[in-house]
Amino acid sequence: MDPRFFPERWPTRPETAVFVSGVTSMGLEILAGRILAPEFGNSIYTWGGIIGVFLAALSLGYHRGGKRAATNASHSRLVGVFLATALYVAGVVLLGDLVVQSTGVLPLPSQFASLPAITLLFGPPTYLLGYVSPYAAELAGGDVGATAGHVYAVGTVGSIVGAFATTYLLVPLLSVPQIGLVLGLSAVLAAAAVAAPDLDGTTGIRVGVVALALVVATATGGLGPGVGGDVVHAEQTAYQELRVVDRGDTRTLYLDGQPHSAMDLDDPTRHVFEYTRYFHASLLFTDSADDVDRVLFVGGGGFTGPRIFHEQYPNVTVDVVELDPAVVDAADEHFGVPDSERMNVHVGGGRQYLEETNHTYDVVVLDAYRKDNVPFQLTTVEFMRLASERLDEDGVLVANVISAPSGPASEFYRAQYKTMRQAFPRVYSFPTAGGPVVQNIEVVATKDGTLLTREELQARSERRDIGIDLSSDLSSYRTDEPTDDVPVLRDDRAPVESLLDGAVGQRYVRVRANESNGTSVATATA
Repeated sequence: MDPRFFPERWPTRPETAVFVSGVTSMGLEILAGRILAPEFGNSIYTWGGIIGVFLAALSLGYHRGGKRAATNASHSRLVGVFLATALYVAGVVLLGDLVVQSTGVLPLPSQFASLPAITLLFGPPTYLLGYVSPYAAELAGGDVGATAGHVYAVGTVGSIVGAFATTYLLVPLLSVPQIGLVLGLSAVLAAAAVAAPDLDGTTGIRVGVVALALVVATATGGLGPGVGGDVVHAEQTAYQELRVVDRGDTRTLYLDGQPHSAMDLDDPTRHVFEYTRYFHASLLFTDSADDVDRVLFVGGGGFTGPRIFHEQYPNVTVDVVELDPAVVDAADEHFGVPDSERMNVHVGGGRQYLEETNHTYDVVVLDAYRKDNVPFQLTTVEFMRLASERLDEDGVLVANVISAPSGPASEFYRAQYKTMRQAFPRVYSFPTAGGPVVQNIEVVATKDGTLLTREELQARSERRDIGIDLSSDLSSYRTDEPTDDVPVLRDDRAPVESLLDGAVGQRYVRVRANESNGTSVATATA
C-alpha cells in the first residue's frame, strides 16, 4: 500500500481532506433541518428533501470529481474546493433566512415546497465536497481498490463524527449561525492542513479572507425579518429552535419561529390567545365541575393552560407532560411555572406517559399539535383509545387542532374528528375564528354518549361557576362533521403530512382574547 495514504502515525493530507469533508457534509445536513424548520416544518417531506438533495449533490460531485481527478487533482485544487465550500457556508449563514422565506412563497405542492431552498442553500457546497474523495484517492495513488476502500472508510468515519458532534454537541450548545461558523471553519482548517507546509503568500491570504467572511457573517446573525420585540432567551434545543420574546406587555414563546404560548406580564392568568379559553369548556361536559380533581396537559409550551388551571381551581391537581426539557426550563424561568404539590411536570412523550401512568383523569388536554408539525403518534385511533382508558367515566378529552373547519384545508381536522369518533361516543368542535380559514379548532370528545346541545352548554356556562364566561365562545359549536372522504388515522397508516397539504400557503388566523372588554382580535401569520 502507498505509504503516502497509509502512514504509521499521522494522517496524510488526503486523509485529512476526506475526513473533514465527511464531517462537514453531515453537519450541513443536520443544520439544514434547523434552517428549514421555521418555514417548512420538520415533516417527512422536509427531511426526505434534505436527504435526497444531499445524496444527489454528492453523487454529482463524485462523478464530476472522478472524471477530472486524473488530470486536475492537486493539493492546491483541494484547497480551493474547501475554501469555496466555506465561503458558500458563510453565504448560507448570512442569507439563509431570506432564501428560505423567499422560496417559501413559490406556488409548489407542499410535498415539494422545501426543495428550492434546500437545493439553493445546500446543493452547491455539498456538490463541491463530492470532489474531495476522488481527488484524494488520485493524490494517494497506490492500489486502486485498497485506496478507494480506505477513502470511503475515512469519509464515512468523518460523517459519523459529524453526525454525532452536530447532534449531541453543536445543536444543544450553539445557535444556527454559530453552527454554520464551526462547519465553515472546519473546511477552512482542512484547506490550511492540505496547503501546509506551503501556507504562505496568496494561499494564506485566501484562507484568512474566507475565515474572516465566516466570522463577519456569523456576527451579523443572518439577514431577514425576525420575530420582533426584545429576545429574552434563545437556544437551539434537541428538538427545535426556542425563543422567548417580550413585545410590550406580552411575553411569547416561539418554537421554530412560530408563536406557541403567550403571557400577559401584567396579568399572568389572563388568556392572551382565545383558544386557551376553551380548555375550561371541558368542565361543562362533566357531570359536575366540582368533581374535577385531576387534569393532564399533553404539551406544556409556556404552561398557559396548566398555570391558569392551577391558579383558578384550587382543588385540581395539574399534571403536564412535555417532550422537550428545554421548553420546561424556559417556561419555569420565564413564564412562572408554579412550585406546588398540585403541579406535576413530567419530561417525555405524551403517549409513553399515558401508557405508563397509573393515574386516571377527569380532563386530558392535548396541546401538542402545530400548524405544520403534528406528531402522528398522538393522532391515531390507538392513541385516542389509550386516552379514553385513562379518563374517568365522565372524562373529557380536549384536542387543540390547527386546521380549517371546512374547505380544502380541512382534511386533517375532519380526519382527526373521524378518528376520535372511533374511540369516543360523542365529539364536538369549536372553531375559534370565523370562516374556512386555518385556525385553532378545539375538538372535545366525551365518554358520555348523551348529546349536549349548544343551548344546554350555554345554560351550564351560566349556571356553573368555572371562573370564566364562555357563553359567547360556545356559539361556534359544531357536531356531526362530514368525514366520508378522509381516513381514520391508525398507527400503521396516519398520513398526517398529506392531510395538512391543503393548509400549506394559507394564513394561520390566531385569535387574541381581550377579556377586559369581552372582545377578541384575529391576527394572521404564515
